[in-house]
Amino acid sequence: MSADAQAQASVDNLIDVLDLDETQARTTEDIFTGRSQSMPTGRIYGGQVLGQSVIAAERTMPEDRAVHSMHGYFLRPGDSAQGVTIAVDRIHDGRSFSTRRSQAYQNGVPIFSMIASFQDEAPGLEHARPMPTDIPQPDDIAPDEQRVAGAPAFAVRMLSERPVDTRHVESPMYLSVDGEPSAQQAVWMRMRAPMPDDARLHRAALAYLSDMTIQESILRAHGVTWATPGLKVASLDHAMWWHRHARVDEWLLYVQESPNARGGRGLATGRIYTQDGVLAATVAQEIMIRVPAS
Repeated sequence: MSADAQAQASVDNLIDVLDLDETQARTTEDIFTGRSQSMPTGRIYGGQVLGQSVIAAERTMPEDRAVHSMHGYFLRPGDSAQGVTIAVDRIHDGRSFSTRRSQAYQNGVPIFSMIASFQDEAPGLEHARPMPTDIPQPDDIAPDEQRVAGAPAFAVRMLSERPVDTRHVESPMYLSVDGEPSAQQAVWMRMRAPMPDDARLHRAALAYLSDMTIQESILRAHGVTWATPGLKVASLDHAMWWHRHARVDEWLLYVQESPNARGGRGLATGRIYTQDGVLAATVAQEIMIRVPAS
C-alpha cells in the first residue's frame, strides 16, 4: 500500500469510528453505538471517546446550533477491543443555548461522562490572544516518526500509522527531552488525508486531536520522557472551548503550557490555532502522573 493510500485509510478509519449508529432504543435518553480504534496498549485513546461523545450530542441538535464548550471526566480505562455505547440526555433547550450530557459505556458501566453546551451563531464582542510569531512552519519540521530513532518498532509504527501527522516544534518526547526543562511546548498537527466538508465532523475531530500531546507540557517541565521506566500517566478530566471554525485536515498549531503540578496531578492548558493565526479552540486537562523515585 502506498503512503498516500495508507494515510487515507487511517483517516477513513477515524471517520468510521466517529460515524456512530443511532439505535431506536430510547427511554429518556438517545442511545448511540460506535466502534473503537485498535490501540497497541489495549486501552481506548481518550480523544476517541471525546470525539464520539461530541458527535452523539450534536446528533440531537439542529444543524445551526454548534457545540461551544464541553467538560468531561475520564472515569475508567476503556477497552479498545470493544465498542462503545453512548447515552445522551437532552438536559435543556433554550432560545439560544442547549445543554447535553453524554455518557460513554462499556460492559454496562460508564467510562467517560461529559456535559456540553451548544449555541446559535450570534454577534458580539470579539478578541483573541494572538498566535506566537517565533514558530517555524510545519513544512520546515520533520514528522515525529522520523525523529524518534531508537524507539521501539511498535512506537514508530503507531506514530506513522495513526491518522494524525504530528510535528513537535521543540522535540518529540518519546526517548529524550532536548534543551532545558520547560513547561511549554508547541506542536503542529493535522489529519494525514482530506476529510469531508462537514463542520460537525471537524468539531468532533478537533476534540479527538485535543487530547494528543497536551500532557507533555507537564512532563517537559521536569525532563521526563514517555519512555521513563515505571512512568504512569492517566487523564482525569478534559475541558474544551470551540471559538472559531477550523478544518482538521489543514495545519493547526497546538500551543501548550503547564501552570501547575503537585500531589500526583498536573494541569495542562492549550490553545489551537489555524496556520494563518486564527484562535480556533482552548483546552484544559488535568492528569494523574506518577514518576518513580530515582
